[in-house]
Amino acid sequence: MSLEVREISNKEIWEDFLLGCEEKTFLSSWDWGEFQKMMRNKIWRLGVFENSKLVNLTLTIKIKAKRGTFLFIPHLFSDKYLQVLINYLKERAREEKADFIRISPLLKRNEENIEIFKKLGFREAPIHMHPELSWELDLTLNENDLLKQMRKTTRYLIRQAEKNKDIKIEKNNSLEGVEKFNLLYKETVNRQHFVPFSLHYLKNEFLAFGPNNEISIFLGKYKNELVSSAIIVFWQNTAFYHQSASSLKYPKIPVSYLLLWEAIREAKRRGCKKFNFWGIAPFSASAENGNQKSKIKNQKFEIRKHPWAGLTLFKMGFGGYKKEYVKTQDLPLSPKYWLNYIVEKIRKTKRGL
Repeated sequence: MSLEVREISNKEIWEDFLLGCEEKTFLSSWDWGEFQKMMRNKIWRLGVFENSKLVNLTLTIKIKAKRGTFLFIPHLFSDKYLQVLINYLKERAREEKADFIRISPLLKRNEENIEIFKKLGFREAPIHMHPELSWELDLTLNENDLLKQMRKTTRYLIRQAEKNKDIKIEKNNSLEGVEKFNLLYKETVNRQHFVPFSLHYLKNEFLAFGPNNEISIFLGKYKNELVSSAIIVFWQNTAFYHQSASSLKYPKIPVSYLLLWEAIREAKRRGCKKFNFWGIAPFSASAENGNQKSKIKNQKFEIRKHPWAGLTLFKMGFGGYKKEYVKTQDLPLSPKYWLNYIVEKIRKTKRGL
């Protein structure tokens, strides 16, 4: 058996292979690689070939920060021939003077998958890079069934918003839409005190996915005033609720509920099979036991101390199920890794995550 790692330069080969993969996100897409290049990050689109047949692939990004340089694989969706890939990346890391390799696995969190990384010398990272716990909705159901499985309050608020003639949901697929989103996004950042993405970042994300009509900016207005917005990525039969922003000026007007429902309906019109709500706050298995009313009560109790509490309960109200993945993994390659570890550990504590 002959195994080889080499770079892939053909978009069609890359995307066609991913079409056959069940567990994936747009962070593995060709266009996410283009976005990284726009952000001036060096990337490698690597394929593992068995007897010249493509059997696995990964996007790898070089991240340069004051605390250290590392090679990063966002949302690794398969562990097939992972050892071969890691051996290759160690060589690249030496050439690039990287202090460690970091992987955000898209593998189900269980002892078997955790052990895969332990055997390769990895350790749990001090922070996560992308969601390790996400919320997903099955879009193969019809609209009535989707509404039926929602939390009663969520369904009621959507109906109320639909009746309110002062609420309008628009799509603006242009850089102007990104700028409008950003104005509301800055307001959300000031209120919730998280580290924001820059307008430069948001515009480049739009420019990377826009040419293929894989991204939309949803704008929710009340009396013609923007009070809610979201950036949705549509890729390979899944919609991703990647960025969101809102105002608290009209707390009793359910614009955000109708906006997200319209995004879900748009995903169905595009033929998407799943709606990925992106990251949620953690809660234990005990919150999923019992009847529906007690489940909601337990979830609220467990989540409420987390910075993402409100957004998490909002997402879960639309129905669906959680997906929990192996935590972000680091492979230290130099003593400088430990400086990065300490800095990130402190940042995590300060953010209350």
